[in-house]
Amino acid sequence: MTKGSVKAFLERKNIEISAKRYGIDALSAMAQGLFCSLLIGTIINTIGTQFHIGFLTNPVCTIGGADYTVGGLAVAMTGPAMAIAIGYALKCPNLVLFSLATVGFAANGLGGAGGPLAVLIVAIIAAEFGKAVAGETRVDILVVPLVTIGVGVALAAWWAPGLGAAAMKIGNLIMWATELRPFMMGILVSVIVGMALTLPISSAAICAAFGLVGLAGGAAVAGCCAQMVGFAVMSFPENKWGGLISQGIGTSMLQMGNIVKNPRIWIAPTLASAITGPIATCVFKLQMNGAPVSSGMGTCGLVGQIGVYSGWVNDVASGAKAAITGMDWLGLILICFVLPAVLAPLINMGCRKLGWVKDGDLTI
Repeated sequence: MTKGSVKAFLERKNIEISAKRYGIDALSAMAQGLFCSLLIGTIINTIGTQFHIGFLTNPVCTIGGADYTVGGLAVAMTGPAMAIAIGYALKCPNLVLFSLATVGFAANGLGGAGGPLAVLIVAIIAAEFGKAVAGETRVDILVVPLVTIGVGVALAAWWAPGLGAAAMKIGNLIMWATELRPFMMGILVSVIVGMALTLPISSAAICAAFGLVGLAGGAAVAGCCAQMVGFAVMSFPENKWGGLISQGIGTSMLQMGNIVKNPRIWIAPTLASAITGPIATCVFKLQMNGAPVSSGMGTCGLVGQIGVYSGWVNDVASGAKAAITGMDWLGLILICFVLPAVLAPLINMGCRKLGWVKDGDLTI
């Protein structure tokens, strides 16, 4: 095929190989898929546990010997939800779109902590291959799913484990940082885990895998909150209440498409995390002694804060802590909510004055 014929074929198939299509459109859609599965599932589980709602805490079905709650079912569908969202952004024909459910499940499952990144890369390639063959035969009902699923699962088996291992390298860096003095540890852990939460990788999985608790867990919570609350508040003029809730209680990953377009919007929440991290470790001695996974959740469904609180309760019960004090509550509220809500917008105001951030840069 000549260069012109290839270009014409790609145009006919609506295959646009560009940073905008893959780095902004697909990534932004994937963040919405993540919210509608993993994050909403986590929120449902948290509500059920904290308010003792039987329907939300009891298994509603058993699949392959594993029991699933309502929230657990949503979490289990994380990979398919992200992949289908990507396919929707790429304007895939129906047969390609539906086939991506299998691709997303495989990529996310094999990718571990790097699951979302694996889904992003693999689903894009599988979707474009599917689009390329769609409409070219009289048996699309067989050919399109075979090509889309075949390419996607093969790439997932080939690449996803490596992407997961690469994501875990961030965990190694975090564990190295935990060995530093509290001040430097607070800065590095807060910044690294906070950025991991916003990136298309799983900060929660990294924290769980490395058992990140104690002061380091507290720093991780601070960093995640700085990203989520920081982005939510500083983007309020563009995104209003819907954006405040979806980012502040959902995920700051919704801003990844905007970060690709203008990385400078990431300065404010990242600097905020560099400030709140050492305040958490050195001033308030904030510790995460609940489940390690909570260290990487931030304010998503308030899982991070509930994890800190459950750690307090366990410490009091074991005698490791005399009582939950007013200073404990003050630290938790300031670190998780007040300081990110104040610092990120102030820093972003400086970025705007320098011309680095403009109106509309934070619109989701």
